[in-house]
Amino acid sequence: MVQYEVTFVVDPVLSGDEMKSTAQVYVDMLKNEGANIVHVDEMGLRQLAYPIRKKLSGVYYCIEFQMENGVFIDKFELALRRDERIMRFLTVRLDKFGVQFNQDKRDGKIGIAKKKREEEAAAKAAAAAEK
Repeated sequence: MVQYEVTFVVDPVLSGDEMKSTAQVYVDMLKNEGANIVHVDEMGLRQLAYPIRKKLSGVYYCIEFQMENGVFIDKFELALRRDERIMRFLTVRLDKFGVQFNQDKRDGKIGIAKKKREEEAAAKAAAAAEK
């Protein structure tokens, strides 16, 4: 199976429920086509690098999924283009290094989770040294 990742930016003017339902629509669309959803990540509200539709921020979502072939990707991207709630999107086919990187990030070996673990370990060591 080939692994893909689609990242899209949802209009921040929508309510929280509308944003989540927008992401769920695309997750359901992928499931209906036989895709295996690996991970759905709501990255939250972030500032955009440049204004899009006179907006300076957007809510980012990332869906990682597996499919046998990429035939459905064209239909999926067409649906994203037609949806007015979606400001931008990017679909990427992941190679083995991208798949491993995403897995390591989810496991906390890379990024913010790793820093938090290191800080907690340092705090525990400092507390143990004081006793």
